[in-house]
Amino acid sequence: MHLQINEVAGNKIVAIEGRLDTTTYADLEKTLTNLFDEGCHNMIIDCSAMDYVSSSGLRVFLMILKKIKAANGNLILCGLQPAIYNVFEISGFLSIFNIKENLDQALNQ
Repeated sequence: MHLQINEVAGNKIVAIEGRLDTTTYADLEKTLTNLFDEGCHNMIIDCSAMDYVSSSGLRVFLMILKKIKAANGNLILCGLQPAIYNVFEISGFLSIFNIKENLDQALNQ
């Protein structure tokens, strides 16, 4: 997994490339927690290059969502590939997360 962080219009954009699983989730968790602890309460996670997510990865998304909501911030996930979208649907996460089709939609919200 590779992470890339950018900032656009006051939103931190964290792009995930590759597999988010039991061997890589800790890197994402550390990155998102550090951003949050630095005061970033508006994040967009771009999943367009993420090709797999395990339950460990889902837990990281849920953890940062709870922190951001408690801080009255905003978390948007975008670019979910069909297989990833299905995992979110099966897990019931579609109703929990703000999910946009692509980065442009996420930035224009």
